[in-house]
Amino acid sequence: MILFTTKMCRLTTVILEEDVDAVTKGLLGEGVLHFVKVTDVSKEAESYITNACPESVQGKITETRKRIETVFNVINYFPADVRELDVSTLTSIDVDASNRVLDKITVELQKIRDNQKYLQQEIHKLEEIKRQLMLFSSLKGDINLAEKYTFLDVQTGRIPAAKEYEFVSELYSLPSVEIKLGAGGKFLTFLLITMKRDSVLVDKILQSFSWEKIEYSDSINKLDANTLSEIDRRIDKLKAKQDEASQSVAELVFLKKQQLDDMWANLRMNELFYRMQSFYCRTSRTMIFSGWLPASKRKTVDAEIRSITKGKCYLEWSEPKNIENNNLEIPVKMENPKLLSPFEMLVKNYAIPKYGTVDPTPIVALTYLAMFGLMFGDVGHGFVLVLIGVIGTVFTAKSENKGVNKICQLMIWCGGAAMISGVLFGSYFGYSWFPPLWFYYHGIVVGYPGTGFVQSVYDILFITICFGIIVIGLGLVINWINCIATKSWFRLFLDKGGLLGAWMYGGGVYTAFYFAGSGYSQLPDTTLLFILLGIPAVLFMLKPPIEFYLHSKSGYAAKFSFAALIKFGMDWFVEMLEIFSGYLANTLSFMRVAGLGIAHVSIMVAFDQMARMTTPDGSFNAWSILILVLGNIVVIGLKGLVAGIQSVRLNYYEFFSKYFSGTGEAYAPISLKRNN
Repeated sequence: MILFTTKMCRLTTVILEEDVDAVTKGLLGEGVLHFVKVTDVSKEAESYITNACPESVQGKITETRKRIETVFNVINYFPADVRELDVSTLTSIDVDASNRVLDKITVELQKIRDNQKYLQQEIHKLEEIKRQLMLFSSLKGDINLAEKYTFLDVQTGRIPAAKEYEFVSELYSLPSVEIKLGAGGKFLTFLLITMKRDSVLVDKILQSFSWEKIEYSDSINKLDANTLSEIDRRIDKLKAKQDEASQSVAELVFLKKQQLDDMWANLRMNELFYRMQSFYCRTSRTMIFSGWLPASKRKTVDAEIRSITKGKCYLEWSEPKNIENNNLEIPVKMENPKLLSPFEMLVKNYAIPKYGTVDPTPIVALTYLAMFGLMFGDVGHGFVLVLIGVIGTVFTAKSENKGVNKICQLMIWCGGAAMISGVLFGSYFGYSWFPPLWFYYHGIVVGYPGTGFVQSVYDILFITICFGIIVIGLGLVINWINCIATKSWFRLFLDKGGLLGAWMYGGGVYTAFYFAGSGYSQLPDTTLLFILLGIPAVLFMLKPPIEFYLHSKSGYAAKFSFAALIKFGMDWFVEMLEIFSGYLANTLSFMRVAGLGIAHVSIMVAFDQMARMTTPDGSFNAWSILILVLGNIVVIGLKGLVAGIQSVRLNYYEFFSKYFSGTGEAYAPISLKRNN
């Protein structure tokens, strides 16, 4: 079923200033109005209106909302994914008060984060020393040698026992390890490990604490294992403190979660509220705004505004066909079942259809899946794609990036198409476990003669060429419908995608089939050839002068001359080349569908042969099964990706190019719904 873009209408409203907030709240609850600037609708209005709401107000609210979202990132929570906004809870916002609440929470969080940063720095210091100790294996035998050949400075000494705390605290600013070796009276003996690069600073600190260096003893030379153990103990202790700090951050955010969640919801609604009012314009006593909405919502919005204002308003409704300003962009809404959202995504990635033209989403779903199935026909591989798609859809259901979720949904569709094709071709993970319903693809590719219509690889190529002709023909029909809908009569008759172009394409297809059917030795008779190709080619000569006339009639400055005649001839010649070469290339391009399908089968056959080579008698063992598993993984990943990309390419360049007028603006109402 061919669907057009949703019928739209434009609303221009004048209300009293006292009703502005109530009307805005009501429209926000409806969430259907795509606002446009009043000055875009009427240039004369610029002389007597001013903007009603400065953008700076909305900017402050947005900044505060994003601050809350930054706090929520700590617990991987995003309110927009789970919070349904209710306009009845909308209250006026004090941005400064909200920021003061956030400032207090941020200060508490920053204290914990500063502590985390300090702990991480200490861990890095200890890990750096540990790496140096472990790099020099001779440390196990003689710590004096280690001191000479590593970047470490290892020494023992003693300080007054009363200065122990200050001594350790002072060395914390440097990568260092202090291991207490013992106490003797009023002194403490330490094994001190520092980096040689810090020797100047270390010496100053040691002098300030009356460091008395002593010689290594035999017991000290064997302290390497104890040293590493002490470092590990300190690192573990610091990491435990880090975990506690992380837990403290999460607990603090969870403690404030409800308060922040409610604050976020009100900020978000106020943000949308003021975004609406940024489109309002003020006169001396009234407010004016304008926007587009689906025609089906007209009665609801009309009744809502009249009810809120108690009839004290002026509403002007306009149909697109009655609008004098032809340059005014009409937003496009594509209404498709939710199941088709992945294919609507493919269409929108190309462009937004022009208002009033065909929404090709349902047709793209059919052509895309048919192409994918022909290139990737295997029940087992399709089932794997469905499984991956289902898992991906579940895990990305609440993802902020909706595109990933739609790609996962597309994988489910593609997997289903592959399974259907696999049943038709009798392919199950590359093997024919059940007889095919159509033809045995694998058998034909490896050289076994087929039965019925499809008996060789050439027949497969022929099928894809016929499929391409159908797709291109469908594109031409859609183009005619678009031309009629937009009253583009010139394009309907004299464009290469119009009736005359289709005449030539049909004639070219018939001629090609006739030539191939005669064993590539005979063309249709001259009279028929002239009717099929000659007459439309001659009629195309009318296109340049008619275009010249239409431009002149619309005020386009041009003079008829001999040079203009030469230009007419050149334009006609170039267009003939474009038609013949373009349509030929478009049609033959569909041979890649057969090519990739044959490649898919060939790779599976190759892996099967590799698996059988692992044993002399060609039977299967553990190695052959491993080869088959890896082979199927490669085919599913590589060929599945290629088939998906080529299906998109064929739709974009061979199908869309025949009719798509991608000049539309997406319908984007200001609404409480998610992602608005």
